[in-house]
Amino acid sequence: MSFCDLAVSGVAELQPYVPGKPIEELQRQYGVRDVIKLASNENPLGPSKAALAAIAQASKDITRYPDGNGYGLKMALAEKFQLAPEQITLGNGSNDVLELMARAFASNGDEIIFSEHAFAVYPIAAKAVGAKGVTTPAKDYGHDLDAMLKAITSRTKLIFIANPNNPTGTWLEPALIRHFLEKVPEKVLVVLDEAYIEYLEQVENTVAWLKDFHNLVITRTFSKAYGLAGLRIGYALSHPEVADLMNRIRQPFNANSLAQAAAVAALGDQAYLQQARELNQAGMKQLIAGAEGLGLKYIPSNGNFLTINVHTNAGEVYDDLLYEGVIVRPVANYGLPQHLRVSIGLPEENQRFLDALATVLGRKK
Repeated sequence: MSFCDLAVSGVAELQPYVPGKPIEELQRQYGVRDVIKLASNENPLGPSKAALAAIAQASKDITRYPDGNGYGLKMALAEKFQLAPEQITLGNGSNDVLELMARAFASNGDEIIFSEHAFAVYPIAAKAVGAKGVTTPAKDYGHDLDAMLKAITSRTKLIFIANPNNPTGTWLEPALIRHFLEKVPEKVLVVLDEAYIEYLEQVENTVAWLKDFHNLVITRTFSKAYGLAGLRIGYALSHPEVADLMNRIRQPFNANSLAQAAAVAALGDQAYLQQARELNQAGMKQLIAGAEGLGLKYIPSNGNFLTINVHTNAGEVYDDLLYEGVIVRPVANYGLPQHLRVSIGLPEENQRFLDALATVLGRKK
């Protein structure tokens, strides 16, 4: 007997999500001491001083369970976005709320639509609940909204749209998404995944659309621009009834005390957020110039990463870079076997990657 025979069919078919290789793992396996990690789209600044101070204060009470309702963080988010607290669902990272959407609204026989080259969690969430994942062809490495509209059937429950998209960094103008929402049937929920939205300046406030589209759900995270990836804290903004259903299946303490405290502090630290944006903009220019200097093409990105075409087997280049002490992310599992996704780091880390890439590619000539 195999335990796979006992598992839910969708779960038995899944492959585990593979995160970026940890620095400690590379050090153990390869014996490399001086390692930089540009694989998981983390903020190279580290957390803000305000967040660290809030963590220190909250740590004095970690013998207690966290506030299961997340009152303080919900109130801070409600004030920031001019929403009711009842429209907010907290998660253990935004991955958590993405999964909650699938669990709350889809099951066997239902369909969930997402794009080619989109975030790997979408098909995982679909299969885990027994729903059929419907992958629409990409357009210029990003979402083809017309193709997604055509894919809607009577069985469609959810549509996932990442903007900016991971791992390609592609961006849909808000006007296009709004036009798309106007055409989607009200019974189909559209999840707008904005994990990287804080890296963009002066974009349209999509949160304001919630009053017009009750089937819209917006997910965001503190893992990227806010620099709190290790604490795992994210959230969804939605119609109150949608949030209520998600909260019915949400684990009662899925947002820990330190994460909640740090997130409240991070929301109020606009100087840190601007510093993160400026560092990212400079790093993006550095990586683009380096890629062009090596004669490599890349996908224009609006995130904190650049996906580069190395014009050869990217998995082999990735392996060779590990021996140079540089961790990036191969994205063959996203249908991009010749691309590497490289997170923007500190200037010296970006340069080290470019130097290592030049060395590795030079050996292949």
